Amino acid sequence: MINSARSIRMCPSILNADRSNLASEIDRVAGASDLLHLDVMDNIFVPNLTFSLHQSEEIIASSSLPVDAHLMIADPDRDAVLYAKAGAVSVTFHLEASTSPSRTIEAIRSAGSRASLAVKPGTPFEQVEPFLDQIDMLLIMTVEPGFGGQSFMAQMMPKVRQAREAIDSLGRDIWLQVDGGISMETIAIAAKAGADAFVAGSAVYKAQSPGEMLQTLRILATQASALE
Repeated sequence: MINSARSIRMCPSILNADRSNLASEIDRVAGASDLLHLDVMDNIFVPNLTFSLHQSEEIIASSSLPVDAHLMIADPDRDAVLYAKAGAVSVTFHLEASTSPSRTIEAIRSAGSRASLAVKPGTPFEQVEPFLDQIDMLLIMTVEPGFGGQSFMAQMMPKVRQAREAIDSLGRDIWLQVDGGISMETIAIAAKAGADAFVAGSAVYKAQSPGEMLQTLRILATQASALE
């Protein structure tokens, strides 16, 4: 049974926000959010370019929300710790891009941030499972990383359930995040599978009231997480 007392965390992504007025865009979601999800793409690991390290540092410093940095970059072993040192409360890097995951996890945590590993849809859970006892969060992508507005991949739910069972067996407070296609139609599916942290971009910033949409999504996730 899914733990009905599990905390739900909403992490709106600014990938689809108006980047010319980010401070205002962040304020629109601040009251209904736990973390601000910052998608960092380098046009190498994924075919899109979003925020540089310098731009990320400025966003982290000025954000009214704690920042959850999701690094879709080619060399996280070199650069991930820089986002922790910049003040991101959580730094996620992709297992597929790392040659020294344990060392990078330790560097992030030593810099004072929560350390998280992300896996793409094609990466089996078994490849990330050996690192579970080292991390603070696991991110399971429910779309191919690179672009916002993609359709939710329900076929990732067995992987989410695998992760939930493994996390629960460890007895540690490891967050289980999903990212990609999260909306009013899909968030309950992911929550029932065991996710407890939700990245939502298009569904939030395309809504007339992003804050109200986040509140609705939180309610749907909370209700679903209490179900078997």
